Amino acid sequence: MAVTIIDVAREANVSPSTVSRVISDSPRISERTKRKVRQVMDRLNYHPNFQARNLAAKSTKTIGVIMSHSTSLAFQNPFFPEVIRGICTSAHSNQYGMYLSTGGNEEEIYQEVESMVQSKKVDGIILLYSKVNDPTLAFLKEADFPFTMVGRPYQYEEEITYIDNDNRKIAYELVNYLVHLGHEHIAFIGGNLDYVVSLDRLEGFKSALKDLDLQYKEKYIIHDQNKLTNDIQSINTLMHLDVPPTALIAHDDLVAYEIIRHLEELSIRVPNDISIVSFNNHALSEFVKPPLTTVDISIFQLGLEAANYLFEKMSSTQAPIKNRFVPTTLIERQSTKAINNDVLSLRGEI
Repeated sequence: MAVTIIDVAREANVSPSTVSRVISDSPRISERTKRKVRQVMDRLNYHPNFQARNLAAKSTKTIGVIMSHSTSLAFQNPFFPEVIRGICTSAHSNQYGMYLSTGGNEEEIYQEVESMVQSKKVDGIILLYSKVNDPTLAFLKEADFPFTMVGRPYQYEEEITYIDNDNRKIAYELVNYLVHLGHEHIAFIGGNLDYVVSLDRLEGFKSALKDLDLQYKEKYIIHDQNKLTNDIQSINTLMHLDVPPTALIAHDDLVAYEIIRHLEELSIRVPNDISIVSFNNHALSEFVKPPLTTVDISIFQLGLEAANYLFEKMSSTQAPIKNRFVPTTLIERQSTKAINNDVLSLRGEI
């Protein structure tokens, strides 16, 4: 028969309410009494029913984490395990669990978030993406439910707490970096323009070209990496233009790996024939051939701070709106090469 809180109270010669306060580590109970009760709990092998306690406190002790794709697809990208590791660190310190979304498309994600909120399955939500005109974000805002975002929101920016990188600035500085290496013909392999991160990076790229008096060429732009990774023809067309690029900026390290593989099939060498720089600094990027020049975007920190912000919002309805950009660092490796002779290393913060 399961040991109950009443059994512990009787054995410790205290009231059940005292045992309950010991479990919650109430400052109203002396350390001597806490030690005595905990010793009895250990001896009787008593484990508190936290689910029942949470229901009584109207708290699930769980946060929802919403990805832009189903878990099976999302975890193919090393970004998600690392950002979730940051969230887990904060959740653990706050004694919270985590509920991962499993929706495979926008409608399923919306329905799942709606169910989380209306059924009170979670106390707060973190969106791990920012999409243009996202109905899920609009629902959370309308419901006045505690949530934060990894990514700059497309709308309501001044009304939503979020953490992000300054993607416009990073893309701008990457163009400067490549120009510093002597490149003027620079391609941009971007992500899906339904996502704000892709829009911001493209805007930063365009802005840098304009400020540096370099021509923006639509034929140097490929927007959707999903098309790219399944179609070598995209790279083949790009590299057989009358004036092919001598450098390119890839949306993500995974995309850069695919580009390098396609280039090898075309007998185009990196970095001798073309330089490549990317984003995210995945663990494998140091070991691919050639090792990838990439921007470390502090993925763990993004997750950690998104969760910390969420716990602030859950603890107080008066918590202020917060947003900031996490610093990033250019990790210069061997996928980029100067095409002039008087070039200095730019390793460091960008």
